[in-house]
Amino acid sequence: MIDDLIQFLDSSPSPWHAVESTIQRLEGFVCLDETDAWPSLPSAGYVVRDGAIIAWRMPEGDVAPSSSFRLAGAHTDSPVLRVKPHPDSDAAGWKQLGVEVYGGILNNTWLDRDLGIAGRVISAEGTATIVNVEKPVARVPQLAVHLDRDVNSKGLALDAQQHLKPIWGVGISSPDEFASWIGSQAGLPGPAAWWELCLYDIQGAAIIGADQSLLASGRIDNLLSCWAAIRALVDAKPVEHTALIVFNDHEEVGSSSTTGAAGPFLEAVLSRIVAMRGGSPEDLHRAFAASSCISVDNAHAVHPNYQDRHDPDNRPIVNAGPALKVNANQRYATSAETAAEFQRACEAAEVPWQVFVSRNNMPCGSTIGPLTATRLGIATADVGVPQLSMHSARELCGAEDPLYLANALTSFLTR
Repeated sequence: MIDDLIQFLDSSPSPWHAVESTIQRLEGFVCLDETDAWPSLPSAGYVVRDGAIIAWRMPEGDVAPSSSFRLAGAHTDSPVLRVKPHPDSDAAGWKQLGVEVYGGILNNTWLDRDLGIAGRVISAEGTATIVNVEKPVARVPQLAVHLDRDVNSKGLALDAQQHLKPIWGVGISSPDEFASWIGSQAGLPGPAAWWELCLYDIQGAAIIGADQSLLASGRIDNLLSCWAAIRALVDAKPVEHTALIVFNDHEEVGSSSTTGAAGPFLEAVLSRIVAMRGGSPEDLHRAFAASSCISVDNAHAVHPNYQDRHDPDNRPIVNAGPALKVNANQRYATSAETAAEFQRACEAAEVPWQVFVSRNNMPCGSTIGPLTATRLGIATADVGVPQLSMHSARELCGAEDPLYLANALTSFLTR
């Protein structure tokens, strides 16, 4: 099972590739297009919108229009460096690429890594093609210690505009050199007109540790959660409700987009499902009121070298099961009721579980959970696998926790 997660991580260097990797695992699910009329509703189906995907599995037999949903939500994007629209430049004999920081990256982790490029390109005719240049193309070189004698004592300060610009060759850049190169890599007849491209560390995911107890990879946040939710949906056998997964894009930059959790994608698909069952607007509201959601996004495991950064009584450890993420200020959507529901799902699956709460003087991030709960009024809990090095180019978690999470979500989607 862990081998499939490794393959999922390695084959998903961009949100669009994560969607394709998801589809490959939805065997027997029927694809519907948002732009088409839906003459019938498959019992197992999915809908794609750019770098986001929604998939569902219905119970056997007739389903009442107001029947509830059980949702597991995650996101396909990760903090990265993205290629700017006019990236070609050169300095001091080096060809460089202009990049833009996407999300809250750990700047220094992008130094001295062999970087590939993946995402989607648009041709002059408007055709979209996903591309993955899975070879060392670029590198952000760090300044030598001889030229920065205080770096180890005073720390490394990086200006995102000046110091994160990668090298990708030598010489003088020509206009549209990158557009022509990426167009050829994508198999286009000419230069790419537009693109959304991520740089990524080409080192693959790996089980590490003398006891093989850890998983190291890029994009563990949050592709691990996507993988666990896929496994849960494929294995789920809902009896009275519809089991559903939603993977939004743009969570790392606030979720405000057509594919983000603050956008209309999920509500539009759920509304069409209820309407296809013959439901009215009232049935839709009844379905939402009876539904529940698990927002799945990783948690901060206690760091052995920085234990003072964690709450002493609510700090999860690796390989001890998923953590319920709680924040009284609603940065997480977990309530006492939704926490108890997830606890019951874990206990039914014989999965251990933990709790994560931030220190009062250490504000936490947020997830798609509060946005989904606010937009739809669906009761939500925030849950995630504990990890270290969150938002690094290469992250770390326990090797046992992904399966714990998948089993817990299967129980939740089935119950």
